Amino acid sequence: MTRVLGPHDALDGPVRRIAVAGPAGSGKSTLARTLGERLGVPYVEFESFFHGPGWTVRETWQADVLAHLAGDAWAIEWQGEPVRERMTARLDVLVWLDHPRALTTTRVVLRTLKRRAGRGSKIPGGNVEGPLRTFFTDRDHIVRVSWRYHPILRARVRRTIDENRHPGLVVVRLRGQRQVDSWLRGPVSALAGGC
Repeated sequence: MTRVLGPHDALDGPVRRIAVAGPAGSGKSTLARTLGERLGVPYVEFESFFHGPGWTVRETWQADVLAHLAGDAWAIEWQGEPVRERMTARLDVLVWLDHPRALTTTRVVLRTLKRRAGRGSKIPGGNVEGPLRTFFTDRDHIVRVSWRYHPILRARVRRTIDENRHPGLVVVRLRGQRQVDSWLRGPVSALAGGC
């Protein structure tokens, strides 16, 4: 049975395969990278498998992701519809960043402004997000995508929990940055100390 934990609930170790779910702006890449470092498991950004130059989709992305997931330990973002079910089947823990929509949207706007000013992190494939001014003309602007996919992602995680197709899966639901920070200080620190 799928267990849903909160930010203060202890994790049973070891946790060797972990994915972070959340819409754009939720901090899933940052958290997956942090978990990789703290738990001593390799982290590879999902987007590095998926995007090539010019926002092209790499032909080998599915095979590359699955080869990475065949390893004994990893941290990654919970993305990629064609591979998501196989990823979930291998997980020890799925961290669900179920932040309020306003928080994730604000973060995406700020991230977009930083990247355009050259102060933000680089996007795999050498790609650049469109400027904020194209929000009204570009249906696929990252801010619009984040807003649109927020309820879709929430429904996907709820379905994963409710359908219970992955016995033993642990889902850690975190709402807001305070809960993320508390979880890292508490259960993750306790687990990392025991690894």
